[in-house]
Amino acid sequence: MKKTLLTFAVVLAIVSVSKAQTKIPPNIEKLLQKNTCLACHKVDVKLIGPAYKDVAKKKYKPEQIVALIKKPVPSNWPGYIPMAALPNIPEDEALTIAKWITSLKK
Repeated sequence: MKKTLLTFAVVLAIVSVSKAQTKIPPNIEKLLQKNTCLACHKVDVKLIGPAYKDVAKKKYKPEQIVALIKKPVPSNWPGYIPMAALPNIPEDEALTIAKWITSLKK
């Protein structure tokens, strides 16, 4: 019985860790909310747009991400609804978000 409970506890812990969401730093979360990014993107899971971790895997430079925020290229993300261009996001805010996204590839 103890062995079964221990095995169950270990499996449950592994599942919990694997499903844990990456914590968004408060300053980044504020920018993501302000600019409505979280309506379509999450850190670890596909929503309407790709997960931020999937964007990080593309190895874009922060400046490339800023350019794609302002003028998306739908062919870069086949199978997703094309992202609306967001040219009104201030450059410094877009760059802060982009730098955080690139940090997720670690």
